[in-house]
Amino acid sequence: MELVVATRNEDKLREIKALLKGLPVKAFSLNSFKGSPDVIEDGSTLKENARKKAIQTSRFLKKFVVADDSGLEVEFLNGDPGVYSARFSGKGATYKSNNEKLLRLLKDVPPTKRKACFKCVIAVADKGKVIGVSEGRCNGKIGFKSEGDNGFGYDPLFIPDGFRKTFAQMSQAQKNKISHRSIALAGAKKIISRYLSPYL
Repeated sequence: MELVVATRNEDKLREIKALLKGLPVKAFSLNSFKGSPDVIEDGSTLKENARKKAIQTSRFLKKFVVADDSGLEVEFLNGDPGVYSARFSGKGATYKSNNEKLLRLLKDVPPTKRKACFKCVIAVADKGKVIGVSEGRCNGKIGFKSEGDNGFGYDPLFIPDGFRKTFAQMSQAQKNKISHRSIALAGAKKIISRYLSPYL
């Protein structure tokens, strides 16, 4: 069965594909569907954005859709960048510019005040209706410099609790055991399995 991941981010698609392994679905990103809309993420929470993306994408494509919204919440910044994580450094934001801005804002902030949390919300929808929502979180802290070449987004700065290395210094398999997205997808996998069981 075709499953559309409501993103144009191929890094995110690759990670989600690995985590959905074992399900009888073939995952595609929005890049595989010409004319598919870019949903405006104007929700005040990750959950609102994930639901909106899932509903609008499944309604337009008439397909089974998984949509996620993820964000990094930094305690010292009162929960920012949060829902603005992908566009933290403004128009035309890149992974690099977002990371540079975060490091600038945390300059001289001691290790004890660099606590952060990665959150992910995944909404599963079919025919324009949400059939389930799953959430995941991973606690950690922000490092003092970018380290590692794997992963994407804030991975070179985020050090999960219990580890001395960043997500970007881990293999994908290691990151997938503990990440916010893997926890959210484990729940989404159950939602998808239950929903597809009559058709299998």
